[in-house]
Amino acid sequence: MRKTLVTALAATLLAALTACGGSDNGDGKTLRVGTLSDSKPNAYQENGNYTGFDNELLKAIAAKEGLKLEFAATEFSALLGQVANGTFDIGSSAISQTDARKKTVDFSAPYNYQALGIEAKETAGITDENSLAGKRVGVVQGTVSDTWLGTNAPTAQAVRFPNDAAALNALKTGAIDGAVFDQATAEDYAKNNPDAKLKVTKAITTTIPHGFAFKKGNTDLINKINDGLKKVIADGTWVKVHDQFEPTAPVPAEFKPGQ
Repeated sequence: MRKTLVTALAATLLAALTACGGSDNGDGKTLRVGTLSDSKPNAYQENGNYTGFDNELLKAIAAKEGLKLEFAATEFSALLGQVANGTFDIGSSAISQTDARKKTVDFSAPYNYQALGIEAKETAGITDENSLAGKRVGVVQGTVSDTWLGTNAPTAQAVRFPNDAAALNALKTGAIDGAVFDQATAEDYAKNNPDAKLKVTKAITTTIPHGFAFKKGNTDLINKINDGLKKVIADGTWVKVHDQFEPTAPVPAEFKPGQ
């Protein structure tokens, strides 16, 4: 009887340890994904569904690897901290892999590159970074746009917002003179707000890669996402999703099928 009890306890303990050990890499659990609800075309919510280039690409990757995802909205300024503390398993929102951010989280392999767009009303007299001097310019706090503005237009008055929707509303109502968004987001706003007469006055390309964000040390999950990313690039899914959400943007050679 005593031997049977010991054996049963040992089996229970082993099962518990096994369950705990698989929790960080997606085995047997639903992964929580932190994303945005208002940043078209990269990450947004539509009809109750989280979609956009980044989120649909992540869904395709997860399907290849047999991973379950659950999306939730947050503010970009809080996202990386929430990934770092384990609130979210993955951060998905066109996150640029800067050196500063790499101190807080780990990243997947690159799946796109950062491009910015200066946006203003057609009558604002804004054409490039030099014309931003003395202007009230909106950016989302903590983004590459925020950093870029401080570096390239230091005499502009930066007006920081918690999300893209708030910055767009301020631009439409004239509370700010211009704004710096992700290029694809800026183009989407110009296209879908014709009454506001918005224009992308300059596009800025960079070599800063986008990546999905993870809590530091979550190597198993990062490896699975990277493996799935290779598969969706090779079979043409990356290009298909890209063409759906960013049809006018060029496709970097490394993301074309067969790579």
